[in-house]
Amino acid sequence: MSQIDQDTSRFREIVRGRIKQNLRKYMTDDRLIGRQGKDLVSIPVPQVELPHFTFGQTGRGGVGQGPGQPGDVLGQGQPQDGEGQAGDSPGQHILETDISMSELVQLLSEELHLPRIQPKGNKNIDSEVARYTDIRRVGPESLRHFKRTYREALKRQIAAGLYDPANPVIIPVREDRRYRAFETKTKPESNAVIFYMMDVSGSMGEREKRLVRMTAFWIDAWLKSNYRNVQRRYLVHDAAAAEVDEDTFYHLRQSGGTKISSALQLCRELVQLHYAPSDWNIYLFQFSDGDNFSTDNEQALELLRNHLLPVANLYCYGQVDQRHYGDTFIDALERLDALENLVMTHIPNDDAIYDVIKIFLGKGK
Repeated sequence: MSQIDQDTSRFREIVRGRIKQNLRKYMTDDRLIGRQGKDLVSIPVPQVELPHFTFGQTGRGGVGQGPGQPGDVLGQGQPQDGEGQAGDSPGQHILETDISMSELVQLLSEELHLPRIQPKGNKNIDSEVARYTDIRRVGPESLRHFKRTYREALKRQIAAGLYDPANPVIIPVREDRRYRAFETKTKPESNAVIFYMMDVSGSMGEREKRLVRMTAFWIDAWLKSNYRNVQRRYLVHDAAAAEVDEDTFYHLRQSGGTKISSALQLCRELVQLHYAPSDWNIYLFQFSDGDNFSTDNEQALELLRNHLLPVANLYCYGQVDQRHYGDTFIDALERLDALENLVMTHIPNDDAIYDVIKIFLGKGK
């Protein structure tokens, strides 16, 4: 490895270390989504400098140098932001580095110790895989099959009466040569569908929707790293549920009452119509502030217990609440029997997103 390659590799490791140190901060910065390109994310990283010596000005003096009296000024103070005149000294700058989403998810996995997901189902998506299982008469010399070439030469010499057992010299000619060749085969791939369900009733404000948006961004990034194909369905509800596109999901104005069961019922219908549990990995993420219509909790629990939890890889409920309503939906969920694919937690503020991702995805289901 050349010196410049070593320096580049060292620099990238330093940058990776800085990103890991500040990962919790990046996960709560929704500007990160705005910096996202097709395959890369631009992340602001504090300026990285390698250690080096600097030399002061001769005769300038300083603390501990020369005579002084109590009250003497030790040195010039640094001007505050926005103060001082134009000068020729460099300032501190922020380096914005591009990092691939796969590398960013890898850093996320390392920091949160997320396990690898074990998918189920493999009938809907096919990818092409090349395997060298065929033999042909033409091809590059790098793929020449020695044994098959030798065998063809031996057969030809025996058939022509040229083979001498006392002097078994086999000399292949052009028509004896055989080459490895690949065959393209289809390989079944696992796929996944994510249902995002969000309460858009009158009690859900912009702060709550922002928490949902940031949490969903990291869920998407993680599941895309585990599956070749991921479909996303967005459901919103107040007292009734409807399916919407992604933009509407995050920007729909809130109003009306709350029936959490309406979203679960719509989710159940879509699963029955489009996603056979034997072929699809089904992930359900539901977000609400927990304030549900008083008689609706039991219906919601019945839908989960008998229809959705038996077919889902994971059902995660995030309660984006700062207030306390008494008996909220997360309290109702705690009355369900403990199941591996049932996860629930509070998301009170931005700082909680880091821990929520670990709680939601830490089981590798």
